[in-house]
Amino acid sequence: MKQSTADLTDAEFVAASGRHALACFLCHQSAEKAVTSYLFARGAEMVWGHSLADLCEDAMAVEPSFDFMKSIGPLLDKHYMGARYPGGLPGGVPADVYEEYDSERALEIARDINQFARERIDQLPG
Repeated sequence: MKQSTADLTDAEFVAASGRHALACFLCHQSAEKAVTSYLFARGAEMVWGHSLADLCEDAMAVEPSFDFMKSIGPLLDKHYMGARYPGGLPGGVPADVYEEYDSERALEIARDINQFARERIDQLPG
C-alpha cells in the first residue's frame, strides 16, 4: 500500500504539471498496487497480471464487495499501455492526446480504489 500511495501522490503532482498521460498511467499503477496489496493481505502467495479487471475479479473471490471496484477499475486499464506508448493511440502520441479531464477522472478512480483497498486491509485481523 505504501507504493500505491506514493504512485497516487506522484500522479497528483504530474497532473498538476499538465502531464496528463503520465498521471493516468500512475493512477493505473496506484490502483493495481492497492488491489494487489489487498490480495497479499488476504494471504495470496502470488499475484499475477496488471489488469484491474482481473485483479478485482480475484479480490471478489474473497471479498464480494469488490464488485463495485471491478466496475470502475477497468476504466484505468486502458492507461496501462495507451498512456505510455506512441503507437497505442490513434491520432497522436499520449503526451498530445491526453487531457486534463482524463487525468482528473483517473485520479478520482485511483483514489476510490486506493481508499477501498486500504479500508478492507485495515479491517483484517492482526
